[in-house]
Amino acid sequence: MAKEIVILTGPVSSGKSTLSNFLVGRFGFHPFKTKEWLAQHAGPEIMARGAMQQFGESLDIKTNGTWVRDALGRYIGSLDSEANIVVDAARISQQIEAIRNTFTTRVVHIHLTAPSEVLAKRYKRRPSKGFKEFSTYEEVTKNKTESEIEDLALIADVVINTDLCTKEDVFVRAAAHLGLYGREYSRLVDVIIGGQYGSEGKGHIVSYLSGEYDILIRVGGPNAGHTVYKEPKPYTYHQLPSGTLSSEANLIIGPGAVINANELLKEIADCQIDFKRLSIDPQVMIIEQRDVNTEKALVKDIASTGRGVGAASARRILGRGKESGKNRVRLARDIKALKPFVRDTHEILEDALATGKRILLEGTQGTGLSLYHGNYPHVTSRDTTVAGCLAEAGISASRVRKIIMICRTYPIRVGNAPTTGKTSGYMSQPISWAEVSRRSEIPVRELYRKERTSTTKRERRVGEFDWALLRKAASLNGPTDIALTFADYITIKNRSARRLEQLSEETIQFIEEVERVTAAPVSLISTRFHSRSIIDRRAW
Repeated sequence: MAKEIVILTGPVSSGKSTLSNFLVGRFGFHPFKTKEWLAQHAGPEIMARGAMQQFGESLDIKTNGTWVRDALGRYIGSLDSEANIVVDAARISQQIEAIRNTFTTRVVHIHLTAPSEVLAKRYKRRPSKGFKEFSTYEEVTKNKTESEIEDLALIADVVINTDLCTKEDVFVRAAAHLGLYGREYSRLVDVIIGGQYGSEGKGHIVSYLSGEYDILIRVGGPNAGHTVYKEPKPYTYHQLPSGTLSSEANLIIGPGAVINANELLKEIADCQIDFKRLSIDPQVMIIEQRDVNTEKALVKDIASTGRGVGAASARRILGRGKESGKNRVRLARDIKALKPFVRDTHEILEDALATGKRILLEGTQGTGLSLYHGNYPHVTSRDTTVAGCLAEAGISASRVRKIIMICRTYPIRVGNAPTTGKTSGYMSQPISWAEVSRRSEIPVRELYRKERTSTTKRERRVGEFDWALLRKAASLNGPTDIALTFADYITIKNRSARRLEQLSEETIQFIEEVERVTAAPVSLISTRFHSRSIIDRRAW
């Protein structure tokens, strides 16, 4: 038995087949087309409007309209019990009542209508596609069944006047009536966010969690590198979601992202991503070489990564309406090599949310680098909070289920500018890697080797844990959970821990303090950079 049967009625050219195709393409409905059934059972001579009208009427007289129900029943028998069916189309009330009386599943009758002059204009533009149409719409309506078709509006569950509507408008109205967008906003989106200055280990956590999701989304730009554990050597994502190689989820780069097209194509090739799996929104901004050149001064002045993200973002604003010149903007839709991947991600997300798909949104950098909430001018070119990431992805806050804020035991910032030595920004209590080595007993050479930025390979600065920053990040992001990384930097002995109680007493006390300050549980603890390094304390 089908889950739901939608019956479409309405005059010729009212938009029934178009709506049917939308339901099939967007929500996976199975189409039962009475026109095709008639063609299969009457032979080629029926491929004309008049002949098909006569044959359909003869069947209606012979069976009192039950032939549609019988044919539909055989079709449904070939499908699984969760299938949704759209019937395109019923012509008389007896056909509809026979379906209602036979099938115990939910049946919804949608009637489409439009003024006769509108229908006549549409009919004139109607392609024949091997089917012989009448020369005028008036000839269509001479048929008795067709002349009485609008009477079906009186018994319909839903009536939609398709005049003054686009095809998409009609679909949206019908889908809303059917409840396909949900009767409420289901919370299906989880967000990973950095709580400090970036490099908190987001990639490692995303890679661990990614297998639980249907869609992974990345925003931001290639100035952030997310490194994940992989044999024989780690892999660093700059633009693809960090769970790309550790899951089979579909991938999205949201409209607020800024990308380097050539580098993204290389990443796609490295990971062997099929164009059906990855969707890049057409509105994604493209970094040009002039953007990288523009940021050379920022590398010297604020130790920027110099990847051109900020300059491209500024051009996106200044280049509105510019078709030439230095501010001319190219988006993903303008790059020929990206075209197989470019599609409307809002539509993909809308359909995913309507069908209960789980989504993981991966933020980049950290809250302390937010353009608005960080210590200006040593900030990045975007808002790195949950709100900013949701805006870039095109997701409403009402869709969010979990917010996982990632913090490391010793926050870091990118190293100082390589030529001038100018600082990369404020840290409350800077310390040395030698001091971290002394406390943790991790060899200092190992720390120097590991603690280089994923993108520019510069040595990182390190500081004491910043409790005030933690509280501000918690206030800005409202985390439901905390992921604590680099637990081995408290003591190297934590690397052997597989459960909370195996961590050092100092570490457990530290975790309890983090929970008090953030008012959120520490649900994930990373003890080292390894596939089995996560202590998972989640209750979800």
